[in-house]
Amino acid sequence: MPVDHYENFPVASLLVPRRLRRPIEAIYRFARYADDVADEGDAPAAPRLAELARLDAALTQLERGEAAPADLAPIFVPLAEAVAAHGLPLQPLRDLLSAFAQDVVTPRYADYASLLDYCRRSANPVGRLVLHLSGRTEPEHLAQSDAICTALQLTNFWQDVGIDWQKNRYGETTGRIYLPQEDMARFGVAEADLARGVADERFCALLAFQVERTRALFDAGRPLLGALSGRLKWEIALTVAGGERILDKIQARSYDVFARRPTLGAGDWLRLITTALLR
Repeated sequence: MPVDHYENFPVASLLVPRRLRRPIEAIYRFARYADDVADEGDAPAAPRLAELARLDAALTQLERGEAAPADLAPIFVPLAEAVAAHGLPLQPLRDLLSAFAQDVVTPRYADYASLLDYCRRSANPVGRLVLHLSGRTEPEHLAQSDAICTALQLTNFWQDVGIDWQKNRYGETTGRIYLPQEDMARFGVAEADLARGVADERFCALLAFQVERTRALFDAGRPLLGALSGRLKWEIALTVAGGERILDKIQARSYDVFARRPTLGAGDWLRLITTALLR
């Protein structure tokens, strides 16, 4: 299944210590490929799930010291080197595959708890692996990393409410909704309202509620910065500042994410760098 999409991985930037760049890039290459299998192109669900299962089987082969299939070597050779050199656990990688498989078959989330469980497997594993690479695997630091990663994932969901709704993939008749169904009902927002793309009073109240939840997660994770040092600290601080800035923009636009997707522009970066350096 060819995948054309590849993004920059913020945590593998020049701010990260040189010794960590290759293993982080290996982790990201695996995660990016698996995510694209779940999300990109027009293939139906069955072959997507089959390819994700093949990746899981290749992880088992890696665990046994066996080589992955030849076509997966560009992903698994550097990944195996990173696992061997740093003693990385494989469960976070399996959690990613579980989340991506769920993405193929689950376009709605009944409640906030189920959405958090998805984030636990779709976002938190990469943060945990980065902490493992830096030797900070204390339970409180892993929990703080989880809070930051989940907050970043949720921020992306809130800025993309309109875009996700419009993505009808491999047979879906409607787009994806990450707003918990119980919260939509509580605020009187129906799927038809999302289809209209109008940020009325009810929708704005719903999104404001989600934004404040997400800010609380950023706050819960912020003590992690005090446990880190050097380039990695500044990189994570910059990433957190970027997520919080997106939330600021959503709020500044009165929670209307339909008219224009809130994004970071060139003018934001100096502010973000200054914010990160002060933390």
